[in-house]
Amino acid sequence: MINIKNIKLGGGNPLVLIAGPCVIESEELILNTALKIKEITSKLNIPFIFKSSYRKANRTSDVSFSGLGDDKALQILRKAGFETGAPLLTDIHAPEEAPLAAEYVDILQIPAFLCRQTDLLKAAGLTGKTVNIKKGQFLAPEDMEFAAAKVRSTGNDKIMLTERGTTFGYHNLVVDMRSLVIMKKTGYPVVMDATHSVQLPSKGNQSGGQPEFIIPLAKAAVAVGIDALFLEVHPDPEKALSDASSQFPLHKLEEFLKTIKRLDEAAKEL
Repeated sequence: MINIKNIKLGGGNPLVLIAGPCVIESEELILNTALKIKEITSKLNIPFIFKSSYRKANRTSDVSFSGLGDDKALQILRKAGFETGAPLLTDIHAPEEAPLAAEYVDILQIPAFLCRQTDLLKAAGLTGKTVNIKKGQFLAPEDMEFAAAKVRSTGNDKIMLTERGTTFGYHNLVVDMRSLVIMKKTGYPVVMDATHSVQLPSKGNQSGGQPEFIIPLAKAAVAVGIDALFLEVHPDPEKALSDASSQFPLHKLEEFLKTIKRLDEAAKEL
């Protein structure tokens, strides 16, 4: 189990929601979205961690939006945390980003493509922050133990492991629900990223997606017994500056979470 501010994650505790827009597009969008998700999760008594990337370093095309600038984006992220009281999560892509981002957030996330990067994992661990490692699209779930060991070698055992789909031929992903069970055996809290899992990677100069599968994948993962559900949520996904084809619409979130909460309660009674 991990304590993140006032949230207990793992150890049979209620499901935690990790949610927010893919990238910080503007202060208005981030604050409005964060406050609305907080309102919904408070109403449903679901622990909530706000997620947004201050920088997107792994875009398909060099003309894709990558951020507002690090300082500005991180300040917006901090303001969202202050106004909602929610813990914050953001991605880092290089070792030198770890201490910078750690000044603003509670959880440092290692992108799937970078889950084997030893220097990055150790730099994240050395901050003392919780580290969420996304399983690479190319990696077997049992091999995530080696990624976690690199963080743990710094004396930091506050580690989360996230499933986000596995490469299935070209431009496609598939989710093997067995991976959630396998990663759970490591003893670390396990997260299901139900939005990145529906991506169609690098379709032309940007990634596509099949958002109609977000809900069934999330339901299946919660039934397995995950500790947290990761959703990229946007008020208008089609106009999102990143991951437009795979973000969950904000206006549908409340009804969806009602179902998810019931499934989580049932799964954890078994």
